[in-house]
Amino acid sequence: MSQTTAEYFNATIRNSQTLRLLSIGFLVILLIIPIAMINELVRERQERRDTAVTEVSSKWGNMQIITGPALVVPYTYQWTETNPEGQTIARTAPRSAVFLPERLRINGTITTETRQRGIFSIPVYKLAIEIAGEFARPDFSTLGLEPAAVAWERAYLAIGIADARAIQEETTVTWNDRRVPFLPGTGEFTNTANGIQAMVGVATDAQRFEFSLPLALNGSVGVYFTPFGKSTEATLESNYPHPSYQGNWLPTDHSTTDTGFRATWSIPFLGRNYPQSWSTENSFAEVVQSSRFGVELTTLVDHYRMAERSVKYAMLFILLTFATIWLIEVLARVKVHPIQYLLLGGALCLFYLLELSLAEHLGFPAAYAIASVAVIGMVTAYARAILHRPARALIVGGGVTLLYVYLYILLINEDYSLLIGSIGLFIILGAIMYSTRRVDWYEVGKDQEIGKQT
Repeated sequence: MSQTTAEYFNATIRNSQTLRLLSIGFLVILLIIPIAMINELVRERQERRDTAVTEVSSKWGNMQIITGPALVVPYTYQWTETNPEGQTIARTAPRSAVFLPERLRINGTITTETRQRGIFSIPVYKLAIEIAGEFARPDFSTLGLEPAAVAWERAYLAIGIADARAIQEETTVTWNDRRVPFLPGTGEFTNTANGIQAMVGVATDAQRFEFSLPLALNGSVGVYFTPFGKSTEATLESNYPHPSYQGNWLPTDHSTTDTGFRATWSIPFLGRNYPQSWSTENSFAEVVQSSRFGVELTTLVDHYRMAERSVKYAMLFILLTFATIWLIEVLARVKVHPIQYLLLGGALCLFYLLELSLAEHLGFPAAYAIASVAVIGMVTAYARAILHRPARALIVGGGVTLLYVYLYILLINEDYSLLIGSIGLFIILGAIMYSTRRVDWYEVGKDQEIGKQT
């Protein structure tokens, strides 16, 4: 009885195009499962790569954000209070004021290296920078303050460094021809959690203070600076050929070659959202950090991102491949079993797994080429067996080849993917409409002879 039922089911699917379409649609939906599993695998591998980057960065040096320099001057704030008895009482409290430089010049060289963590290659860098500029004599009247006393001799220069562990050597600041060593910490300069400070003092008879200091840091991912000067000029050079300029300001001039890049910034203080001086009672931490500018060392081709984007097109590719085979069924009067459709769908899903695994070792372009050639060969050979004629197999293989070429063009032209995708779908729909323009679909539904095709 079960054999008769199976034979009846097979005969029904064979002779009813409606049921065949429904079964093909069911298979397409079924193949969502392996596609979802592959997509999850892409995310898992990407997280593993990110973990490797974090491990290397935590030991070598994280992304560096240089905040400053700023001149911090302690002072005594005085105010009066009235007690419950009506007496006026004078109060004092230690405070600090932050003053930013009139001019700030930053010149840096980024030398990149590669560190291995398992199968992952992680770019890191050594940063050598020279920071120079000039401070005007601190003027407390700009803050609306009349301090009871100013501790000019305890004024210090503070510089925020995101990952101070990565400082490679002791350094000093040249302050009006005096060399002053740096110490750990930033004191009352609360705009950054980590950094260094130098007890420069402010001479009572000086009106301007020139400074210069070198810094040698390790880091990874990128480097940022803050435009603390009334006039900020910055220049960065590197041997890394794939910079990504980020932050609140793009370079005023930049050049990139196969051997590296060079970028310059020129930033006036009017574009910032914070003043040249403030009391440490007021926090400008958020606006200071949002004003940073810099560069990140991006990967030219992120194969995990490419793999993630390619998987998004998997259902479309499976649907178009199945549609091609079904049209050959209709036009050439051959029969393809649903199991054979399922095997073809499995081969198409395998492409994304091959692409991902090979890309981790060979890079994305080579992995894509090898995976696509392997799957095209498998699909074409199998189509030759189930469609019985080489010409039909070539139609399927050629269609799959065009799809993979089309996908690669989409992936490498992300900014134009919508335009390319729309044009591609228009052409595909037009080709299907043209090839089936004389099909009598009512007769196909009845499993009757189809009229003459061209």
